[in-house]
Amino acid sequence: MTVYEKAKPVELLTIADLKKYPVWQYTNSHEKIGETVVRAIKRMPVKSLTGKLVGTKVRFANGADTWALIGNVDASNAQLTQHFLTLSIFKDDKWFTLARYHDIERERFGPEALEIFIGLTVNQIFPITYDISRYCVGDLKALIGVIEKEPKEKLTRAEIIALPVPFL
Repeated sequence: MTVYEKAKPVELLTIADLKKYPVWQYTNSHEKIGETVVRAIKRMPVKSLTGKLVGTKVRFANGADTWALIGNVDASNAQLTQHFLTLSIFKDDKWFTLARYHDIERERFGPEALEIFIGLTVNQIFPITYDISRYCVGDLKALIGVIEKEPKEKLTRAEIIALPVPFL
């Protein structure tokens, strides 16, 4: 059995993979097989989402559901999740990872770029709702949430750096 039969690069995950195994963990074996390699987690619910991604459907503002990968969720801290949650949307066999308000790639991968990728207006997309509570034990405020185009509370760079961020 090869390493890729047990794990695969995250960018090659398919909807079939997510339906079979909703939670995937980074392998941290980048020297051998690459930084983005993940492996399926078979036992649900997990106790922590540290270093993990959840494949699930999210709902756009217009009511449309679509497949997504959600990461950087601190299941015990809704504030950290609000500011650091990652979201990748799947369409036409491609993933689009949304840059958050503090990300350096915001202009290239922000809400307006997602609008082009999806083919809907920003107002049809945002807010995006998610519920990953069936996959992890934790604070429901972190596991069930809303992703706004612009968060209600923006932290300064200094405030972001000062947050006690565990390895997400």
